[in-house]
Amino acid sequence: MPFRVHVAWSPELVGYDFGAGHPMAPLRLDLTIRLARSLGLLDHDDVDVAAADAAPDALLATVHDPAYVAAVRDASERGTENARLGLGTDDNPVFRGMHDAAARIVGGTVAAAEAVRAGTALHAVHVAGGMHHAMSGAASGFCVYNDAAVAIRGLLEAGVERVAYVDLDAHHGDGVEAVFWDDPRVLTVSVHQSGATLFPGTGHATDTGGPHAPGTAVNVALPARTGAGGWLRAVDAVVPDALRAFAPQVVVSQHGCDAHGKDVLSDLDVAVDAQRQAAAWVHDLAHEVADGRWVALGGGGYAVVDVVPVVWCHVLAIAQHRPLDPLAPTPADWRAHVEEVLDHEPPARLSDLEGRVTFRPWSAGYDPGSDVDRAVRATRQAAFPLLGVDVSLDV
Repeated sequence: MPFRVHVAWSPELVGYDFGAGHPMAPLRLDLTIRLARSLGLLDHDDVDVAAADAAPDALLATVHDPAYVAAVRDASERGTENARLGLGTDDNPVFRGMHDAAARIVGGTVAAAEAVRAGTALHAVHVAGGMHHAMSGAASGFCVYNDAAVAIRGLLEAGVERVAYVDLDAHHGDGVEAVFWDDPRVLTVSVHQSGATLFPGTGHATDTGGPHAPGTAVNVALPARTGAGGWLRAVDAVVPDALRAFAPQVVVSQHGCDAHGKDVLSDLDVAVDAQRQAAAWVHDLAHEVADGRWVALGGGGYAVVDVVPVVWCHVLAIAQHRPLDPLAPTPADWRAHVEEVLDHEPPARLSDLEGRVTFRPWSAGYDPGSDVDRAVRATRQAAFPLLGVDVSLDV
């Protein structure tokens, strides 16, 4: 089969809009796609830009309680709030058309995953996806429906035996983990700021999966103010070993970019270049362990001009096997649009650390004086023996 990439996108996806002043601004999607078009990332013959259609209720019900879906519809049509279900809170204000907007995100991710499973594409990207906090019966953390969980459930029902979910958002991927907590067919790996200092307050190293799926939840809870080098060290120390041990047939990853230092909703300081490097690692691992079957999603990210479009265009480019030169300037037409519409100085380049970031690989040895190393070691000691990974050298 010739190499192809599925990109889920419809202009209607910007309809997922909680209103003025809400951090989850749909502008971040618009700016990402504008930058992608300016960079030529959507123009190649081997890139299929596929419309995202709203998922039907029956598909949503593979993960979400039917009563919750009905409540979202009611909120969407009548403005009915239900704080118990997370609808009408500061994080998730209700808005007209909310059900269709959230279901469209699910539809895009499900179609992306099916394209990869069926072999019509090797890689797939859905930057509007990654709504990882939504629970089976409640909205949470700006997320109404959990597109990643519905897509993974679809892969399993279609016969895929093992799926690995890698979450690089600053916030713990709690919703996806909860859905598959006791399912041995799904590995969830989340590298995030510790729940002791950041929403949603979960994702501890000792959270390793249910009684029927020990070791299938891997959580790296990093200290606040972890920088690019420490973050990459954590990713290097956990993600490759976990995926190699689990041997998934499909890799689904979430590339929320709110770990950046300019993002107001986390206390991490992870540069664009580090996030680009991590995306490249996940891509390479998909080729190594899953014959290249990779579905990449967006997620969090609230520095809507300086960070989100740049990071997600790097993900799009990596998926196309056409990595962007991080030292290249951002296109002049995109910068002009940002300046005209937002009166904001746009990033001049596709990098913020001269195109590279240094880090000390885990293989160089454990440093007991490092807060990051202690967090990583806690994860490896808790989860890896359950996956059959030797941690005897982590001393």
